[in-house]
Amino acid sequence: MKLLEETKSKYHGKNIMSVVVPPELRIKVRTGEEFIDHTLGGWLTPSTCWMMSGDSGVGKTTLVLTIANLLTKQGHIVLYNGREESVYQVKMACERLGVNDGFIMGEDVFVDNLIEHARRLQAGLAKENAKQKDISKHRRVIIVADSLQALDSGKYDTGRKTKNTPIQCASALIGWAKSAKEGETSGILIFINHVTKGGHFAGDNTLLHAVDAWVHFGFDRNKKSDTFGERVLIKNKDRFGPAVAPMIVEMGEGGKLAKRVVEEPVESEDEDEDEAEEESPLSHAAE
Repeated sequence: MKLLEETKSKYHGKNIMSVVVPPELRIKVRTGEEFIDHTLGGWLTPSTCWMMSGDSGVGKTTLVLTIANLLTKQGHIVLYNGREESVYQVKMACERLGVNDGFIMGEDVFVDNLIEHARRLQAGLAKENAKQKDISKHRRVIIVADSLQALDSGKYDTGRKTKNTPIQCASALIGWAKSAKEGETSGILIFINHVTKGGHFAGDNTLLHAVDAWVHFGFDRNKKSDTFGERVLIKNKDRFGPAVAPMIVEMGEGGKLAKRVVEEPVESEDEDEDEAEEESPLSHAAE
């Protein structure tokens, strides 16, 4: 099954050197949280599509709620479409996490309705962004879908879903992110995709090939690892950013996520002196 319909740009058949990259695709959108920006390669690029997966109970929703709040704090409009939990559960989670900037709450079942909601928000920003000559300061609409499996493509009137339904929904959302209308700024898409209980990607690789980046939030399952059982945030794919080392994440009070700081053991002065005496060449000479 094709995820996206075949499209050709105005540069089809021309020398690559004639391509003019839209300036806004060179913009860097940061969350402002070090451990998240590190995993994202430093930033999010407009028009990109990010897939996030995670082990059961690791804190996937906590992570995307945190990202949604941070991006709102940076001045962007985040449309959080939460269908996994009720709006009251989401609000209580925000209270627990200390969220203070918030986001726009969406509860759309059908993906076309979600996209229409996002386009209305983009239209509302068009005049404001047009007055701002510095495009790096343009506010953007960012869709955070929790989760892809909770959406319906609307293909069947009966509400029936198939294994292709998530792919159809992803196709529509990716199309939105990569086809801003005249006067609109390109959006950014982040969605949660379910994995198996073992933490492996479920289904075929259609989605993996279609998205620009994939981040997995899971538990370290390697019993020989120093971080066995801890939460690890790892980027498996990124077309627009560099490869980065996995990030060890800890969950603190209220479920707040933060980079785990590894403290080096401190040796006492007495231990240092003992080692110095044992290793000193003078001690051997005295013998």
